[in-house]
Amino acid sequence: MNNLATTLPAFIFTIALLVAIHEFGHFWVARKLGVKVLRFSIGFGKPLFKFTGKQDGTEYVIAAIPLGGYVKMLDEREGEVLKEERHRAFNRQPVWSRLAIVFAGPFINFVFAVFAFWMMFVIGVQGVKPIMGHLDETSIAWQAGLREGDKIVAVDGYATPTLSAVYEQLLSAFLNRSQVKLKLADERLITMKLNKVPKDIEPSELQKIIGLSIRLPEEDVIISEVTPDSPAAQAGMQAGDQVLAINGRPIRHWRELVRAVIDKPGQTISVEIQRKVQDRLQRETLPIKTASVDYKGETIGRIGVRPKAVTPLPESMYAMHQYGVLEAIPRAIEKTWDLSVLTLKMLGKIVLGEASIKNISGPITIAEVAGQSAQMGFESFLRFLAIVSLSLGVINLLPIPMLDGGHLLYYLIEMVKGSPVSEAAQEFGLKIGVAILIMLMSVALFNDFNRLLQ
Repeated sequence: MNNLATTLPAFIFTIALLVAIHEFGHFWVARKLGVKVLRFSIGFGKPLFKFTGKQDGTEYVIAAIPLGGYVKMLDEREGEVLKEERHRAFNRQPVWSRLAIVFAGPFINFVFAVFAFWMMFVIGVQGVKPIMGHLDETSIAWQAGLREGDKIVAVDGYATPTLSAVYEQLLSAFLNRSQVKLKLADERLITMKLNKVPKDIEPSELQKIIGLSIRLPEEDVIISEVTPDSPAAQAGMQAGDQVLAINGRPIRHWRELVRAVIDKPGQTISVEIQRKVQDRLQRETLPIKTASVDYKGETIGRIGVRPKAVTPLPESMYAMHQYGVLEAIPRAIEKTWDLSVLTLKMLGKIVLGEASIKNISGPITIAEVAGQSAQMGFESFLRFLAIVSLSLGVINLLPIPMLDGGHLLYYLIEMVKGSPVSEAAQEFGLKIGVAILIMLMSVALFNDFNRLLQ
């Protein structure tokens, strides 16, 4: 993991905060409906810190393993209850009260996601302006009619001041199997057909297929170092060479060189260079067969060179995605809804086999992303918190026994049939729920370790 000093605290803070918020939802509604709460615990295992509250004698605990939490309520099914307190037992409550208490946990996760997105929009998120650079003629972007210099200002009516905002709207359209209307700065409207993209394409691969690329400032791409025995070294490339073009396409920025190389693993590319020979500039074309390298589950090309310098992107290339205090409220609600639906659709595609189980991530990946987003700034970390919070809300509402959604399903059945689900049925459901959760956690951890080893 990169920068453990940032990653670990960010991960612990994220999990502890979101678990505390989720459990507080259960806790607050239970108290409001007259149910006695015995313990409010953040984490599992040995208590590191605890104290007893004055009201009802509730025990508040912070435990050693910060990967969850729970609210323990008075319940006759879990122990003897004094006669004078039976009316405050969870199991004695009407079904609508039990349903409200269970639903409150996931619901407050959505509320927090709205709050985090609202803060993010009010503070503002900086990103690169969606002004197109060189586009591959085989890409969806080119086929839709986008050309170098075009600026995308809206997608299906949603303002897109940054490239990330564009991709968010395109990902949603991809999962909906729909086509989108892109509005350009010159008032042109073009249609991008995402309904024809193969269903088995991973969302992570979508950016590459769509092929949007930003217009970069021009710079001389000078090689400072050539790795010994690398494809570049074997082809005769030297430190000090200036790369002019690859496969006839002009290279005007180091990022263009990187993109041209990584997209062609194991292929021979034609690299036009310029070098100084006895005080004269001389041009050569070098055929270089790129190496194939596995990187984060993807095969990319490399030739083994480092740049002499990379010009930082000028401030004029950035835009601020920002809203006013009141204007940000509906945008935050809309954002939470859209991403929640997106999460459900992705889960559905995984179940139906239309998306890879590689999209399932576990605690290690969450920890890495937590650290990275914390290093990128407060706005990025807020976005990360919002996404994880709404994901917890969505997952907990799935009708899987052991999760809140499983309990809600039981209560809905009880409301329909007029009597509780039998203990035998609940026990059978619990076994199924445990099996599903173990399977999901195993897949998530496997994906995590697989990413680490790549």
